[in-house]
Amino acid sequence: MSYGPDKCYSTHFAFCSQYDCIPHAPRYSEFMRDDYLLTEPPFKAILLFSLPMMLGNFFQQFYTMADSVIVGRFVGENALAAVGASYALTTVFISIAIGGGTGASVITGQAFGRGNGQEVKESISVSLISFLVISIILAIIGYTFSPLILRALNTPLNIEKDADIYLRIYFLGLPFLFMYNILSSIFNALGKSRIPLFLLIFSSLLNIILDIVAVTVLGMGVAGAAWATLISQAISAMLSFCILLRKMRKIEGRIERYFSFGILSEMSGIALPSILQQSVISFGMMLVQSVVNTFGSEVLAGYSAAIRVDSLSTVSIGAIGNALCSYTAQNVGAGNERRIIRGYHMSFILVLIFSAITCAILIGFKSGIIALFLGEDGTESAYLTGEHYISYLGWFYAILGAALITGGLLRGAGDMKLFTIASIGNLTLRVAGAFLLTPHFGVEVVWYIVPLGWSIYFIICYLSYRSGKWRKALASC
Repeated sequence: MSYGPDKCYSTHFAFCSQYDCIPHAPRYSEFMRDDYLLTEPPFKAILLFSLPMMLGNFFQQFYTMADSVIVGRFVGENALAAVGASYALTTVFISIAIGGGTGASVITGQAFGRGNGQEVKESISVSLISFLVISIILAIIGYTFSPLILRALNTPLNIEKDADIYLRIYFLGLPFLFMYNILSSIFNALGKSRIPLFLLIFSSLLNIILDIVAVTVLGMGVAGAAWATLISQAISAMLSFCILLRKMRKIEGRIERYFSFGILSEMSGIALPSILQQSVISFGMMLVQSVVNTFGSEVLAGYSAAIRVDSLSTVSIGAIGNALCSYTAQNVGAGNERRIIRGYHMSFILVLIFSAITCAILIGFKSGIIALFLGEDGTESAYLTGEHYISYLGWFYAILGAALITGGLLRGAGDMKLFTIASIGNLTLRVAGAFLLTPHFGVEVVWYIVPLGWSIYFIICYLSYRSGKWRKALASC
């Protein structure tokens, strides 16, 4: 079968439309049969790709929530606050891993779209080697300076010791966290989003079992929760690596160099802005956390529960944005501009559906949700903080979803400049509001100002999309 400019690269012609045809699709090896991001109707392709990511991200959030829920219910409110005090700092390092995964995913996905097996293998090798080294360096820095950082964040004295214990154990497992995130991004770039899903389900269940044993049976408290997370991450990362090695044998093309500064430079051009954006945002949220810390451990406990729920609530729209990123990267490699635009429009529909469902759940069950973390012994101040936070933000997730899918398209096309500016603009508003307004209007300002930041994020990304500069990536393929 030939694949000329007027042919769809698919045997499922019933699903093809004028928007689904690939102008110059290459011939793919047997491994690349999961090419539905290039061939299926955009709505169906993005939904099919994002559903495993949603479930995977749900388990990833549930994975991190397990520590908070089990510690909060079985150890106490102060222990929950200690884990929550560590959360803002750990997200800085997680963000670096996510940013690195973005660079690996885009370069690997574009090579995948071009059908170049050698480039796929070499980009994977460079990604793994580079971020293994970075993760070890960051782990050493984090472990060494953990107490100083906690003091700088105004961590309440009554929880500082437990927060330091949790953080130090967390940093010991940082290389495993990095490797798992990079490997998950690579699998997603190759259309294998089910693999990270299955591994996450396994590691999440393992983490919960180990949490219960360590905290309730062995009485290890906060340290037990941290060790449970480290062990689960390590097993998941090693299994991911073994599976990737097996899958790579099915990719045509022989790897000639395991490390290339040329590939690293190309990947860094995408990864570094994303890392900067992710890290600056997380650092900014760490500053916001330092403001919340000044209101005491009761408010911090409620806030800690709420931000865990918030992270879980944005799983679906975040997955759609990441799915559109991979979808765009592959279709950039295949040179299909019309399909990218149609996929962007279909993503808006998906975001509206999932944000409406999320809002209804948060508004209707806010008390029960916060009670999962605080239990019967939670203080009134902690409950009010948590319930107010999640019930307010639930109304605005559609705005965040619109921003995430627009940013996802820009990232997939390698257009990072205004995407980064938009993220920093969002952050600046939130940090400034927390520092300048909370002394006068209370801790509620921290979440009141969030939707305005999301709106600025969307407007800047959308203007970048409308400018058409992202189309330069198509011209180079």
